[in-house]
Order: sequence, then structure tokens, then C-alpha cells
Amino acid sequence: MARLGCAADSLDAIVLTHAHGDHVRGAFSVAAAHGLKVHMTHGTARALAGRIGGASVELFAAEERFEVGALSFEPVAVPHDCHEPVQYVLADGDHRMAVLTDLGHPTAHVIRALRDLDALVLECNHDEAMLAANPRYPAELKRRIAGPYGHLANSQAAQILAAIGQEKLRVVIGAHLSKHNNTPELARAALVGALTQSRDVVMIADQEGSGGWVAL
Repeated sequence: MARLGCAADSLDAIVLTHAHGDHVRGAFSVAAAHGLKVHMTHGTARALAGRIGGASVELFAAEERFEVGALSFEPVAVPHDCHEPVQYVLADGDHRMAVLTDLGHPTAHVIRALRDLDALVLECNHDEAMLAANPRYPAELKRRIAGPYGHLANSQAAQILAAIGQEKLRVVIGAHLSKHNNTPELARAALVGALTQSRDVVMIADQEGSGGWVAL
């Protein structure tokens, strides 16, 4: 946030996707410090019951739309190994974008939700061959990552991208790349191969920093 010149006091809310630690760490302390509501599903709240503390929360069902300021949030239920996980389609009346990470496989429901998008943040967690050959990951962890409730492989991300309408799509950001089981080059190649338009729309997110604001 500091790199982007965004102060915590300028935030309106914090919106969670699921209860895994790498997605919720710090959320409640920031919310409590700055008087923010934390939006999450009922299942996520149950999983995090001991961590909410004094933060203000707003609960919703997995398919229940809600608004934060001028933004409309459409939660999309996804297959992932935690309680009532969702990802989001956001709209402001002029543009629609989706954030889709942390799901084990493409579903017809998810693909239907990704309609008329101007921008898409899409998980490209691992390359299947790199994951299979990785000597530092035990077999059980590999099965979890590659399983139906784990994370998207590059090929699965490409499958999703190829299945949705791309007429309005101006930005595709490959995200949630594994440091040990993927490379930006492999993720980019998979996404570019699924495009029906210019490859220039593809960007790859960096875990260690931010790429700056993207205007639609």
C-alpha cells in the first residue's frame, strides 16, 4: 500500500475470500486500528472465530451480493479446501472485473460468473511438470495442491480464460504463482495461448512487490 501511495485511512473495508492464513493475516488488526468492517462468508467467520478480536465484521452467504461504496461485490463459490470459500466479481456500473485465485479446478458455475469482464486476476499457481518433479515437496502436499480443492495449474487457468467471453477483456493478470513450482514465463505462455486477442493484455503479478495501478 505504501508503494502505491495508499494510506490505510483511505480504505472503506476489507473483503476476505477464505480463511487460510496467507489471505487473512493482519486483516483484523488493520480493521480494528482503522475502524473498518471485514466482509466474509459465514463459513469463513466460523473458521476464524478465535482471531476476529475487536474487529467489526459483516457476514454474507456465498452467493449474496453486497456493496462497499460505489463497488458491487458478487461472491462466487469456488472449490477450495476450507470453509465456504469465495472469489469475487466486482462492478462499478461501467466496468466489471473478477479476482479468481485459490480454487482446485474450473467449474461451470465459475465460468458462468466470469461474463462481460473488463479485467481478470486469475490464479496460475503451478506448472504441473514442475510440481511433480519438485523434490522439496512431499507427495501429500503435491496431491493437495494438484487436487480438486487445491490450486489452479497454468493449463487450468488457460482453460478458464479460453472458455469465457473475451470481447471486452483489456487486462489479464496471472496471480498466486508458486515460487517453487512455476515461473512467470510459463504462466504467461499459458495465458497468451488461450487469448483470442493481443498478448499485450497479459501481466504477471509479483509476490514481492506491486506493479502499480492498472487503469480501465
